[in-house]
Amino acid sequence: MSNVASQTLSLPPARTGPAIVTLGTFDGVHLGHRALLDTARAAADARGMPVVAVTFDPSPRDVMQPGHNVPAIQRLEDRVRDLHAAGADEVVVLAFSQALASLPAEAFAVEVLGERLGAAGVVTGWDFRFGRGRVGDSALIARVLGVPTWSVPARTLAGQTVSSTAIRRCVAEGDLVGAAAMLGHPHRVSGVVVRGDQRGRTIGFPTANLRLETELRPPDGVYAVRVVGHAGGVANLGGRPTVGDGVAPLEVHLFDFAGDLYGHTLEVAFVAALRPTRRFPDLQSLRDQIARDAAAARAVLT
Repeated sequence: MSNVASQTLSLPPARTGPAIVTLGTFDGVHLGHRALLDTARAAADARGMPVVAVTFDPSPRDVMQPGHNVPAIQRLEDRVRDLHAAGADEVVVLAFSQALASLPAEAFAVEVLGERLGAAGVVTGWDFRFGRGRVGDSALIARVLGVPTWSVPARTLAGQTVSSTAIRRCVAEGDLVGAAAMLGHPHRVSGVVVRGDQRGRTIGFPTANLRLETELRPPDGVYAVRVVGHAGGVANLGGRPTVGDGVAPLEVHLFDFAGDLYGHTLEVAFVAALRPTRRFPDLQSLRDQIARDAAAARAVLT
């Protein structure tokens, strides 16, 4: 081993045994990403090998274009979980840095893919590039490592390329249907349940107040939601103008649930937008509207 990488980078321990490796940022683990996992799974099964998915943290864009503030679709731990669910036997999180970006493509192929990860075949997306000057691609990997490679074409829906960028745009614009089509499920956010002012209990609609950890969120408003592992519900994302406290949490009223969720992490899927956030003249008017929202959410979720 030339030790170019080991001297400058934080790399995973060397694996034992060959594997089919697929790599990318995989933010959202959307339908395009799953096509890579499907290709890797088929190749691995044909050879009796595991699938190793390699993702990067932080995002290469955040390192190479600092200040652009591109929100992540999901938390890293959710991404790792979804990669496993999509077919990866192992997930390797590679620390992305300027040093890694500056590594010659040939050195990355030999030292990272070959020596560290045991790549006996590599699956990439059609537009994946790596190494100094972004000159590395599937053809370079095949030439340097002498292993088969697969470059998976873009996945399209209704003429649009499925991509993390397109999903971010849909979510930011409130197009939940478009985002769900590309993700394969409604957009989800995760957060820890924290103590609020318990005002919801006083008007008959107790809520779980989440301190959100997911960066990408739809516009403020009221939504029909599903909470993973729990019932459906109705949620308010954003400020609470009626009580005027300036707080901007995600408040979720879970249907047919009674219990203590403080300190638990919830994953909330945005199924449908019901209405924008607005101010009400008094708490009774707010309560009446929440009752209507809850009924509308139940109808959507049924």
